[in-house]
Amino acid sequence: MNESNNLLGNIYISHRAIASIAHRAAIESYGVVGLAAKNLAEGLAQALVKDPSMGVDVRYEGSAVIIDLYIVVEYGTRIKMVASSVSDSVRYQVERALGLQVREVNVHIRGLRISNPD
Repeated sequence: MNESNNLLGNIYISHRAIASIAHRAAIESYGVVGLAAKNLAEGLAQALVKDPSMGVDVRYEGSAVIIDLYIVVEYGTRIKMVASSVSDSVRYQVERALGLQVREVNVHIRGLRISNPD
C-alpha cells in the first residue's frame, strides 16, 4: 500500500485501486481482447468471483509502482504494437489518476483470440 502525507492527513492507495485503473486502461486499448489469469489459483478464483483486477499484478519499490499485465490479444494485430500501446496507456492512466510514478509496465501475452472467424 502506498502512503502519502500532507498537512491535512494521510492518503493510502491500495494495490487493488491501482490494479482496477490498469485493468480498465488495458481493456480499452486497441487489440486487447481481455486479460488472463496470472496463474492457476487466480483462474480458479476468477471462476467463482468476478474480480476487476484479474490479470494485473501491482507491487511497490519505494515510491515507484511496477505493474505486470497478462493480456489476450486479437489474432491478426501486431503484438509488439499492442503491447507497447497497452504499456503506454496504463502508465499514463495510473500516473494521471493517482499521481504516482510508474517505473515499469510489463506486458505478458497469454494468448491470441480470433473474434470474428468469417
